[in-house]
Amino acid sequence: MESALLMLLAFVNVLQPIVDALHGVLGAIYGVVHNYGWTLIILALIVKGFFWPLNTMQYKSMLKTQQLQPRIKALQQKHKNDREKLNAETMALYKETGANPLAGCLPLLLQMPILFSLYAAINGDRALFASQKWLWIGSPMALGSPHHILAANLAMPDYVLLVLYIVSMYFSVRFTSPALDEQQAQQQRIMSFISPAMVGYMGFKFAWPSALIIYWLSFNVFTMAQQLYLMRRYPRGAAGALLGAKSRGDGSDGGTARGAGPVSGGQVAATAATIPAS
Repeated sequence: MESALLMLLAFVNVLQPIVDALHGVLGAIYGVVHNYGWTLIILALIVKGFFWPLNTMQYKSMLKTQQLQPRIKALQQKHKNDREKLNAETMALYKETGANPLAGCLPLLLQMPILFSLYAAINGDRALFASQKWLWIGSPMALGSPHHILAANLAMPDYVLLVLYIVSMYFSVRFTSPALDEQQAQQQRIMSFISPAMVGYMGFKFAWPSALIIYWLSFNVFTMAQQLYLMRRYPRGAAGALLGAKSRGDGSDGGTARGAGPVSGGQVAATAATIPAS
């Protein structure tokens, strides 16, 4: 127990510079818009813009990985009795084409410290957020609302806002995570219900402040918008062009994609969007 407490304290100390930086950014934005609800939405947009290059890299890598699936399955069949050879051939294929199946982890890992730091910033300054209103939050209708259905201020939970966030999570998982095969499609359908259900349970149990939900909901919406843009700019048909560009070493990565047009709905990449990363 003592060691766990020491680890927690060390983690908090590591995050403190990020918490302080977030306080400064929030204060600067608030000085312009004079409302912490809109401030949190603008912060979500800034963070999403900061991670835009990484998310684009993640999407391109996903397209390449999809295109390589037939070749990977052929390697698995060819070297099914030689795990070491299979791993070596697979890694060589990834290196040759520039695909990276782990590329999706990097944006998520980098966003997690911001998530925890924002929670610490809001939780550590509840008196400030308790004086703030946003849209219906803090309105006369909210003040008469029972059991936090509507929040009286940004420091309190707002279950209407939480439900909106849960719905956004469902659409993030269900329609912005492409499946490579039928098995993954089935797993995706299951996760589209499990992930929102888990978040909903935790949100109701721990009474997350509405300020935090505003940020998460906004971040989810911006993530889906980004993925729709990437889906149209780099449709699935462009995966071959991306692989070809890497193999030729000519540095081009999207010339074919730009003229390819949109693809059908539900073929967007993303995982970062499904856990409220930041």
